[in-house]
Amino acid sequence: MRDPREWIAATLLPGIGPATLGRLRTAGIAAPDLFSTTPSPASPLKLRPETLAGIHEYRAGGALFRRASELQAQAIQHGWQLLAIDSPTFPDLLKQIPDPPILLWLHGDAGLLSLPQLAIVGSRHASRGGVDHAYSFSAELTAGGFVVTSGLARGIDAAAHQAAVDLQRPTIAVLGTGLDRCYPAANRRLAESIIASGGLLVSEYPPGTAPLPQNFPRRNRIISGMSVGTLVVEAAPRSGSLITARQALEQGREVFALPGSIHNPLSKGCHSLIREGAKLVETSQDILAELAPLLGTFIAPAVAEADAEEGQHEEPLLTQIPFDPIGFDQLVDRLALPPAALQQELMRLELEGRIELRGAYILRLR
Repeated sequence: MRDPREWIAATLLPGIGPATLGRLRTAGIAAPDLFSTTPSPASPLKLRPETLAGIHEYRAGGALFRRASELQAQAIQHGWQLLAIDSPTFPDLLKQIPDPPILLWLHGDAGLLSLPQLAIVGSRHASRGGVDHAYSFSAELTAGGFVVTSGLARGIDAAAHQAAVDLQRPTIAVLGTGLDRCYPAANRRLAESIIASGGLLVSEYPPGTAPLPQNFPRRNRIISGMSVGTLVVEAAPRSGSLITARQALEQGREVFALPGSIHNPLSKGCHSLIREGAKLVETSQDILAELAPLLGTFIAPAVAEADAEEGQHEEPLLTQIPFDPIGFDQLVDRLALPPAALQQELMRLELEGRIELRGAYILRLR
């Protein structure tokens, strides 16, 4: 890697972003080349005046040079790695997207970037059932040979990461902030657990970057760009998860979506994706079967056998509870159980994670 300060400074230059840097790279101009040449407003680089001023400031040892030096020192202090796009270990899939980041900040096991990744994304305000699905799919896909990648957000993202952490398997979290910040703050312990279990935190943003709203849609292209496929568990019609999924489709990657109840607003985004060509999946085996050639090994049958065994031991009461919400009084009329006894059984099933109680309504989860 050439002087890391040049790569850092290139990401801080005013009036230039990943798309422009990508076009320069296509033209054979690497980011550090901006500081070793003498461009002018009339040069073929066609850089903005503010960008040219930043380049001259860096070369003169001004504020931009000092800031890049400070950030490099901070990376060394914390043991963070810098991965430039011209590095042989930069993820090949990520290089292929239209506007790849030219520099990644890494904390953890950078070797994970060479393994097949599967993105799991979804609503921050997920239902209990959605969280359970994200957790179980993540656990099974991790066992199937994938590194699960997500965005460390509340809800679906956190459940996907937590499953890998609980299994002491690595997972990758792509941040919309600098590595020195955690958003949301409530997931700081989860971020620490990801590192402790051999995982990786990734960001294209330098330390000190706040959780600005515009950062997260940009972050999503990295999640989908590094992954061979993206699974959407729950998503509202307008959400960051749909942005990630549509970016994956544009990047030529596989997109999978979990169908849900027509009464659940968080299912509408998944149904929309399915209409647009995403693959409907009901089990992790559906995904493993589709992507197995990328793994070299295929252990999905074990997952299918476990699902079949669970179905053989299904409780009679559970078979009477639909996946769409049903009122308690309706269930009393359907079953030959006194209300008090039914209430006790429902509480037990909720503790087991098989149903969700929503006021006077009951919803089966699995």
